[in-house]
Amino acid sequence: MGSGELSGRDVLASSVKGQRRRVALGAALGCVHQLGEALVPVLIGVVVDQAVAGRDAGRLVLWLAVLAVLYVCLSWSFRLGARAGERGAEEAAHELRLAVVRRVLDPRGGAEADRLSGELANVATEDAKRVGAVNMALMSGIWAVAGITVSAVALLLTSVPLGLIVLLGTPVLLWLGHLLSKPLERRSEAEQDRAAGAAGVAADLVAGLRVLKGLGAQRAAVERYRRTSQVSLAATLRAARAESWQTGLVLALTGGFIALIAWVGGRLALDGSLTLGQLVSAVGLALFLLGPLETFAWVNAELAQGRASAARIAQVLSAGSAVTGGDEPVPDAVRGELRLRGVRLGGLDGVDLDVPAGRLTGIAVTDPACAEALLSCLGREADPEAGSVELDGVPLTRLDPARLRAAVLVAAHDAALFDGSLAENVVPADAADDALTARALAAADADEVVRSLPQGAATGVGEGGRSLSGGQRQRVLLARALRAGPPVLVVHDPTTAVDAVTEARIAEGLREFRQGRTTVVVTNSPALLSVTDRVVLLDCGRVGAEGTHAELARTHETYRTAVLA
Repeated sequence: MGSGELSGRDVLASSVKGQRRRVALGAALGCVHQLGEALVPVLIGVVVDQAVAGRDAGRLVLWLAVLAVLYVCLSWSFRLGARAGERGAEEAAHELRLAVVRRVLDPRGGAEADRLSGELANVATEDAKRVGAVNMALMSGIWAVAGITVSAVALLLTSVPLGLIVLLGTPVLLWLGHLLSKPLERRSEAEQDRAAGAAGVAADLVAGLRVLKGLGAQRAAVERYRRTSQVSLAATLRAARAESWQTGLVLALTGGFIALIAWVGGRLALDGSLTLGQLVSAVGLALFLLGPLETFAWVNAELAQGRASAARIAQVLSAGSAVTGGDEPVPDAVRGELRLRGVRLGGLDGVDLDVPAGRLTGIAVTDPACAEALLSCLGREADPEAGSVELDGVPLTRLDPARLRAAVLVAAHDAALFDGSLAENVVPADAADDALTARALAAADADEVVRSLPQGAATGVGEGGRSLSGGQRQRVLLARALRAGPPVLVVHDPTTAVDAVTEARIAEGLREFRQGRTTVVVTNSPALLSVTDRVVLLDCGRVGAEGTHAELARTHETYRTAVLA
């Protein structure tokens, strides 16, 4: 499933198409089950007429044996059919989850725009589950159609009026059930929107829990979540009311339909048109019809919720990319020369900048928006509104984003640590814990963090690295970036949470570790800027000054204000 223009209908169709074999198998077994279920009241009627009324013990034993065999077939057909349906639903949900995750992780981005991470998680879990359940609902709907068809045929053979009532009345019930499901579909979509919003706020608050505690803003955070949760609760209650009304009305209509069949059957028996056994069969078939008709009510509800969730999934899958184009591979031998010409984006206003290959370049800013825009351009999270960014003379817009990011690694200061050990967060999955890892840890002064943990590098850091302090997290993040060893490394404020002595050690370690490779440090830290080969000051969105840290600190007032104040 790609990221082109998709609708909820496309998502549903793709989900069903991917599981059509399982749905077909489950439907076939279910039809066998429904046939057996419908035969039960028919056989009981035969037993009444041929064995009970005729006082024939031999026939009674024979028909009871037939019923026993029938019930064995019923058990196995239902078990196997339900297993096929449930597996189809779960596998469809799994495929949708993978499709959503692939779209979110697509190198060209865009799916996360205007969506909180918790909202995306809700789409990938709850919405995918609801759409997957449509496969089970379709299979159950086929079962119900088979059950009603068999019942109608059996009733026609027993009594033409009873059979016609079923054949003519069932389509009317289905149409009414479809109409009654429309409000549920609308309210289900609103329910999922509000629930996703609440999940997004919750995830956002949990991620910033340490900051909230530091600011003493727990009460305001709780109040924010309470308001969001109340809106979600109200939407859920509205959806529940719609579902209860839909289910109740459909059951009332179904009950009236069954009562009509029983009443007509009773009248026919009183007139002598039906035998006692046929009346028992007719009433039994009427009661059996309650199951398929209730199934239709459930199917309508599931389809309504599935359509709403499919529309939400389609919005994520068809979200426009943050960057477009670019499919050329990155050359094997990357020198690492970066060049910006007339770049306009966010706080950048026509920036011309050259980053020499193999040098350590510092970039100081007077406006944090400039740093964010610069990092977005270099990491190709966004393309410039005007101008170009080049790597070794090749515009980044021509290069494949995934391969580009292996060559130009932008290590943001707010990057995430993952749940697992410290070592697992530093060492790539396909690499061994070797001397290079030890050097990277030492350069980032993260070896001190390792020594302070109870199990060393094998100690778990918790979700988002919550078991570490802010400074420890920064050092581990820097060690991870250094260990990756890209040809071009761009780091943003890697030492804002460490003390001055540690920062000085990290500055020297960074310079030594990246010797001979292109490195850009976007920061206003004097300790880091002092070890760079050259510093560029971005002032008011443009290059305001260039030189060594010492020269600029001595001669440029704006630089002194930005860096030393």
